[in-house]
Amino acid sequence: MMPNSGVEAYAGLRKEVKKRKMKVIGITGGVGAGKSELLSYVKKKYKCRVILADMVAHLLEEPGQRCYDELTALLGGGILNPDGTIDKKRMAEKIFADRAVLERVNGIVHPAVKEYILHEIEQGRKEEKEDFLFVEAALLIEGGYGKILDELWYIHAEPEVRRSRLKAGRDYSDEKIDRILKEQLSEQAFRQHCKVVIDNSGRLAEACRQVDEKLEEYLWQK
Repeated sequence: MMPNSGVEAYAGLRKEVKKRKMKVIGITGGVGAGKSELLSYVKKKYKCRVILADMVAHLLEEPGQRCYDELTALLGGGILNPDGTIDKKRMAEKIFADRAVLERVNGIVHPAVKEYILHEIEQGRKEEKEDFLFVEAALLIEGGYGKILDELWYIHAEPEVRRSRLKAGRDYSDEKIDRILKEQLSEQAFRQHCKVVIDNSGRLAEACRQVDEKLEEYLWQK
């Protein structure tokens, strides 16, 4: 009787898991912390969806999409490719040459991205096809995503580790890395706003173990 009872109990628990509300988790952390690698890992292992805010922004900047007309009106036809699409390099040159223009562009793109993500979360919760939905955004905390997501996770890596990764993986100079690190949130701010901290300073396998520990805990909660 005991083996059958165990099987029945397991089946019953799996039914509870299927009924559970999809959990929406925001992923943040400094550049070089290894967020992309960890998100690739969870996509392969878990029943989940990953939304990258940068990819959403690129989508919304395409012809016919929400941000296209406003951006081209603001920045001019000089940012366009022959096929009418926005040349990202020319757009970046215009934006970062003028702080006021950068703020106006952010005022166009960021609200549209957040609205898109909110819609996707709403749809995901209606369909209940995934156990988790992850949202990764550079300005997750600054953009107020903590108010619309279930919780935020901070992917931490020591500054010297991030510097080494950025040099090896992106060929960034020390000057560029210094500038990036200076512009990003402090360690204290990340930890203050995030419920879960994953340390990815060492081997990726160890960071994945920490992720598994937390997600498996959520999967088996009643």
